[in-house]
Amino acid sequence: MEEEKKQAQNGPPKEKKKLFSNFNYDKYYRLFFFIPIIILLASLIYLGIFYFNTGDIIYKDVSLSGGTSITINGEVAQSQLEAPLKEKFPDVSFTQLEDITTRKQIALIIESSVSPEELQPKIESILGYSLNEENSSVEFTGASLSRNFYRQLVFALILSFILISIVILIMFRTFIPSLAVIFAIFADIAMPLALINIFEIKLSAAGIAAFLMLVGYSVDTDILLTSRALKSREGTLNSRIFRAFKTGSFMTLTALVAVLPAFFIVTGLPDSFRQIFLILALGLCADLINTWFTNASIIKEYCKRKGIN
Repeated sequence: MEEEKKQAQNGPPKEKKKLFSNFNYDKYYRLFFFIPIIILLASLIYLGIFYFNTGDIIYKDVSLSGGTSITINGEVAQSQLEAPLKEKFPDVSFTQLEDITTRKQIALIIESSVSPEELQPKIESILGYSLNEENSSVEFTGASLSRNFYRQLVFALILSFILISIVILIMFRTFIPSLAVIFAIFADIAMPLALINIFEIKLSAAGIAAFLMLVGYSVDTDILLTSRALKSREGTLNSRIFRAFKTGSFMTLTALVAVLPAFFIVTGLPDSFRQIFLILALGLCADLINTWFTNASIIKEYCKRKGIN
């Protein structure tokens, strides 16, 4: 009785407002479609110009182009070596390795396309002491071996993209939704690739492997969206897309929370590891717009034309 009196005094219970309850998705979904398309076209144009100017679509480090990598143990001043080495070897690059906890420098990596016989004596003359097995390590990769390794990595990336496309076509057995998923995967690779070139980052073998990982990461949210929209009949189409968005975006943001701190905070890691974190972070950000703007808009239009509600 007391509860009934309280309800009578307070009036009928108020309904909780749902997130985006006032957002008219039907009005804007076609506009959303064009945002990633414009970004992808800009990325492809940039990559085309980059290929025309350089003859390749990426900057490659010595593991993919061939050359020498010398690691000097201990605290070595990069400023002492940088100017004189770049004067003689313009393509030389430096990477400092630090202790994760103390931030103390533990090694300096010097890379160049020249042979060890050219690079090592110059470094020794600047430092004033000889490099040996106790204070350094030297690695050399031949140009032909690196080119072959690079071709194999690119082939593996293309093959994985083709195989996942076949799986998607078999899974959904409809051309337009399958094409939307394949488009999103392609865009998730092309956009980060363009940004990597803009930042002038030299990709290693680990960087190419990160793009392989992106194929697996990006397909998850696209399959989630397409399955919820086409195969489920619970609720309206918009509600199914929104439920898929909540689940998929949470998955992507969780992955971003894992990789971004590793890139920005843990600076003592080798460049190959930080490359993986950076490429995954860029790809996951691209996946957010490619899946929930372009792919969702294509699925929405497809369902509307097919009468799927």
